[in-house]
Amino acid sequence: MVRLPLTPAELERGQRLGALLRHARGQRSMLDTAAEAGISPETLRKIESGRVATPAFPTIAAIADVLGLSLDAAWAAINRPGREADPATSEQGARERVAS
Repeated sequence: MVRLPLTPAELERGQRLGALLRHARGQRSMLDTAAEAGISPETLRKIESGRVATPAFPTIAAIADVLGLSLDAAWAAINRPGREADPATSEQGARERVAS
């Protein structure tokens, strides 16, 4: 199977995802987070650094679960260019969009 190159938009979204996960992880160790999510620390490092811009959904779901991160909020945050990937801001923005 031939994998097509990622678009610049996909690469940017991967960078925003990595920033979001690093922010959500805070001071928690990468090793503990990865172990609890059932992935290797190397995989988590690659995702957080943006080297894996389009990780598999089950991988992101597992990491988000460990970090207490809403998948809806994460998706909203990484799809808003120019905004910092902050889970608190994302959830507040989602609530505001629903209320309007």
